Amino acid sequence: MTITVLLADDEGLIRTALATLLPLEGDLEILAEASDGSEAIQRFDELQPDVALLDLEMPEKNGLDVAKHILTSSPGHAVVILTRHARPGVLRTALRLGVRGFLGKDADPSLIAKVAAEVAAGGRYVDAAISAQALIEDCPLTERERDVLRVAGEGYSVSAMAQILHLAPGTIRNYLSSAIGKTHTTNRHDAARYAREHDWL
Repeated sequence: MTITVLLADDEGLIRTALATLLPLEGDLEILAEASDGSEAIQRFDELQPDVALLDLEMPEKNGLDVAKHILTSSPGHAVVILTRHARPGVLRTALRLGVRGFLGKDADPSLIAKVAAEVAAGGRYVDAAISAQALIEDCPLTERERDVLRVAGEGYSVSAMAQILHLAPGTIRNYLSSAIGKTHTTNRHDAARYAREHDWL
C-alpha cells in the first residue's frame, strides 16, 4: 500500500531532492510539498496525508507548531521531524506532542523513507545520537537563575521582577547576567527562550 507524504521544508534544494529520492526508496507518494509552516498546515488540512515529514526550522510556524496543529486535530497521526540542529529540549517537546519520528536532515533518504513507513504503521523512531544527547544533558542553571528566567520570560522589567521575587534589582541583574552567560545568549528574553527550549524551566 502506498504511503502518502506531506513534505515541508523551507530549503527548496533539500525539499526537491527528498521529493525525488524518497519515492525511489519505498512505496511512498509525495502528496504535497510546503515551503513554510503555515502552508504545511493548510496542505495537511486539505489532503490528510498518511505521514507529515516536517523540517524543524521553518518560517511563520516551525515544525513543532505544525506538529502541534496536526496532533491536536488528528491525535496519533504519523509525524516525523527533521532537523539540522537537534536540541534535547526540542526532542522532549516533540515526544510530548506525540511526534513519532525524529532524525537529522543529513540522514540518508533510504533511512528517512524507512522511518516514514515505520511511523505510518504505528511505530516510533528517534535518532540514537539525538536521544543520547537528551539523556545526558544537565541544566547548568541554578534554581534562582531558573526562577529569574521564568519571570523574565513573561516580559517583566527588572524592577517588577525584583518585586515578584522579593530580591534587590541588582541581585536580579546578577542572576540574569549569569544565566545569559550560561545560555550563550545576548539578552534575558533570548536566555529565557533558550532555557524553555531545553526544558530547563
